[in-house]
Formats: sequence, structure tokens, C-alpha cells
Amino acid sequence: QVQLVESGGGLVQPGGSLRLSCAASGSSLDYSTIGWFRQAPGKEREGVSCITNSGATTYYADSVKGRFTISRDNAKNTVSLQMNNLKPEDTAVYYCARGLGCPIHLRVGSWGQGTQVTVSS
Repeated sequence: QVQLVESGGGLVQPGGSLRLSCAASGSSLDYSTIGWFRQAPGKEREGVSCITNSGATTYYADSVKGRFTISRDNAKNTVSLQMNNLKPEDTAVYYCARGLGCPIHLRVGSWGQGTQVTVSS
């Protein structure tokens, strides 16, 4: 069973950058579309970005387009989310997950613990 573990969150000032990582254990991510999701306090979880198994297709929510970049390294079994020009509204717990389609229309597997991103001055 594939387990995904998110890391890289933290506290950053507006305009700053963070790089999140999603690491897999138990199985290879080679054949999986991986998505990043986030959930802000009092809000529903939303899809932020995803990347297909080959990396040929990516998707970004309008709110992060031009600021976030998703990438994957199948040799290291990881997917990363580079977040630049962060805004206070990016504050949320970020999760990665496997899924079908990109944008993901059906999530596969369970949620991990997530990693907290806080953007504040």
C-alpha cells in the first residue's frame, strides 16, 4: 500500500517561497497521477495542482497559476510543489494524494498528515 508523506511547510512572509515535497513509501509513484490539495481553516479541501505519471500534463488552480510549479522525480519517488510569491490566502494545510485524471476527479488512497503552510507578516 502506498503511503504519501508531505513535508516542507512552514511560516513565511508574503512574497516568500516554500518548496513542498511528497514522498512515497510502499510502492512506486511511477504510474500515478499525483495532486496537491489544501485546506484552509473553515474551508473545504481544494485541488491546487497535479501532474501525470509521465510529467507531460500538469494542472494548476487559477488561484496559484503562475506562482506554483509542480514537478516530479520518479527516480526518487517524490513530487514537489515550488510555491513562489506566497500570499496570506495560501495559508492552509497542504496534502498530496494519488488520483485519476489531471485535474484529479477521483482521489485514490487515504490522506496523509499534511504540512502546514502559514503566510503572514
